[in-house]
This record gives sequence, structure tokens and C-alpha cells, in this order.
Amino acid sequence: MSPTDEASPPAGSRRWLALAPLAAFLALGVLFYVRLGAGDASKIPSALIGKPAPAFSLPALADGHAMTEADLAGGVTLVNVFASWCVPCHAEHASLMQLANDAGLKARGFRLVGIAYKDALENTRRFLGAKGNPFGLVAVDADGRAAIDWGVYGVPESFVMRADGVITFKFTGPITPQELETVIKPEIEKAFAAAK
Repeated sequence: MSPTDEASPPAGSRRWLALAPLAAFLALGVLFYVRLGAGDASKIPSALIGKPAPAFSLPALADGHAMTEADLAGGVTLVNVFASWCVPCHAEHASLMQLANDAGLKARGFRLVGIAYKDALENTRRFLGAKGNPFGLVAVDADGRAAIDWGVYGVPESFVMRADGVITFKFTGPITPQELETVIKPEIEKAFAAAK
């Protein structure tokens, strides 16, 4: 037996060593696949739940006056972060129009506020002009800094706020007609109930 025969591992061990990286990669792939389907992306947790809206000062789309977090208090509000370049924002727009036209909610003081995220003013105006404007107020977050303070991962995202300005719920992704009825409206009702 030569000295090199003693130093080299048996053929079975060499094969296992060669397959170890592939096995690790496959195990990670399975783990990522399982975790990907494990949660609802619309329920990404937010550190802001139960806290007042973050301080901000942004120009209003209508006239450029400075909008602040104080403009959000006073009634149950849904704040929707959107952009004209965002395809899912176009998809959810009909749901927002339906919500804005809900006479029962309007009569109780409900309102929608939009934050236009990293969008050109003219594009935002064109988008809302063509599709209809569901928002009572629209703030312009041209550089996206306010959205960072709100913990926005991507557009669209929506926040339900009580009349005292405290955020009670966050929804990530486009609001579908079904989610409007089964998720968003019940959360709005909870915000109204909390004010009593």
C-alpha cells in the first residue's frame, strides 16, 4: 500500500463530500419555498401599529401647502401610499373609488388620504384625473423619505387610523374588491369602535 492510498478518503466519502454542497443548496431551496408560502404578504407587521402617525411635512398635490400628520387626525382615515407608475396601484384604484363613495362611511366622517410616492406631479395629476380621485387630500412624497418613516416596503400600502391619529392597521399590496369587504372595511369599523 502506498502512502497516498492511506491519505485519500474512501470513494464513498469522496462522493458524499462532492454532493454536500448540492444537498445544502437543495435544503435551502426547500426552506425558502416553504417560507415563501407560509405567510400572507398583506400582513407584514408594522412597528407603527398602536402608535401615532409619524411626523411629516409634505406639499399637498392640490395647492402645494404643507401637509403634516395633524391633517390626518379628526376622523377615521385610510392613508394609501401609491404612485402612477405602480401597476398594482392601478389595479386597486376601483376599490379605493368604491370606498370613497361609500355614503355610510362618509356620513360618519371617514376619509381617504393619499401619499404619492416618488412620482412626478404631472403624472400623479394625470393618473387621478383619468381614473378619478378617491382622496380628500394628497401629499407628495417626491423623494420617498416620508414613506421610510411610515415603514413602507413598496407601493401600494394602506394604513387605517383612528380619529386621534393612531395607526391601527397596515395592509401591504393592492386592495382587491374581496379584501375591501373582508379586511379593510372591518378594520375601519374597528377604528370607529375604538373611538367610542
